[in-house]
Amino acid sequence: MRTVAAVSTPRGKGGVAMIRITGPDAVRVAGLVSRRPCGTPLEETEPGRAVRTLFHKGDDVFDDGMATIFFAPRSFTGEDTAELVCHGGPLVTQKLLEAVFAAGAFPAGPGEFTRRAFQNGKMTLSQAEAVGGLIDAKTESHLRTSLLQCRGSLSKKLNAVFDELKFLLASVYAYIDYPDEDMTDVTPEEMKERLAKIGKTLEALCDSRSYGKAISEGIRAVIVGKPNTGKSAFLNMLTGEDSAIVTDEAGTTRDIVREQVKLGDLLLNLADTAGLRESENKVERIGIGKSLEALSDAELVFAVFDGSKELDENDADVLEKIRAAGKENATVCVMNKEDIGAVSSSPLPCGVRISALNGSGLKDLIPAVKERLSLAEPEDPGEILTNARQYAAIEKARTHVARAIEALGSYTQDIAGLDLEMALASLAEADGRTVSEAVVDEIFSHFCVGK
Repeated sequence: MRTVAAVSTPRGKGGVAMIRITGPDAVRVAGLVSRRPCGTPLEETEPGRAVRTLFHKGDDVFDDGMATIFFAPRSFTGEDTAELVCHGGPLVTQKLLEAVFAAGAFPAGPGEFTRRAFQNGKMTLSQAEAVGGLIDAKTESHLRTSLLQCRGSLSKKLNAVFDELKFLLASVYAYIDYPDEDMTDVTPEEMKERLAKIGKTLEALCDSRSYGKAISEGIRAVIVGKPNTGKSAFLNMLTGEDSAIVTDEAGTTRDIVREQVKLGDLLLNLADTAGLRESENKVERIGIGKSLEALSDAELVFAVFDGSKELDENDADVLEKIRAAGKENATVCVMNKEDIGAVSSSPLPCGVRISALNGSGLKDLIPAVKERLSLAEPEDPGEILTNARQYAAIEKARTHVARAIEALGSYTQDIAGLDLEMALASLAEADGRTVSEAVVDEIFSHFCVGK
């Protein structure tokens, strides 16, 4: 495998920048661009200890920095690795990278360092994906989950289920090989009981996906209502800044304003839309059409009403559009303008009173959203599925376990064994034991270069 290198810190101007090198010639390459003031070759320094060095290309010394080397297998990638830290100016960083390439390294691809760690057995695929989660985390919950999964929490859970299924399948094989002798370790009834426990474990993991998606990718949410109820002010309240124009004039919002905002431990991909009403204005009608499209696509709806006035037929029309879109059970009614006075009550069971002007009522939105979406944080934050690939594989495993239980009730153990084999294959795919190169390529293509 060839030696590769990349800048592992963000591009641009900063205090320091780091060039990471990994592969069979990593230490040699690092030594060719480093010159320690004490004269000791970099290759002879203590592994894991940062030492001062001068960076050079030929006779041109262009920076004074630090270097650390790691020898396989005691490194992040499992290979010989060097980390060179220079001053963080764009020019000096580029000069050091060019010097490393001139010394024999090749440019690393996206996520190549983490990919090599996975391929060299330093981490499972779920741990590798959690590294990406650490980098991308926008909520404290996602950060906490990613950190725990980097440490192996999800892998340990999947390993325990995998080992249990493997044991049960071995018992099935014993039955197949010796059908006339009592060679199995587990009776059919005991097997059903143990599979039922596995099924509950897998079901709990699958159920965690909704919460995992809400803290990592975000919930598609839309703000709707008739004009001048304070929808844009509500958006500004959530974002904490003037993301949308707010005036007393009805119909100010003509196009969809999109923002990603945090609401407690949840992430909202939020769309503020044009007020829903009949209009002769061509531009406004286009905006209203986009509002209805956003409503149809939403997972969560904030229906904003002027709570300081009695609801009228225009408000009723908004509710009818919500019902027509099939979003009634995903709607939180936001009764705005509480600072003026509370007159009308929520037209749907899940209602929250707020003042977008002074920010009151914001804390009440979080439990209302969780109630509407049936979001409950799992007991163990390290056992949350945060991506669709993991969910698809574990859901397949859960389905095959359920089928195996059904087979044990109607047929012999060998029939159940077919589904147990499929369940094992699905779990192996979930954590990267057996996963195609195309899947691995897709996962690491979303990583930044240098990680």
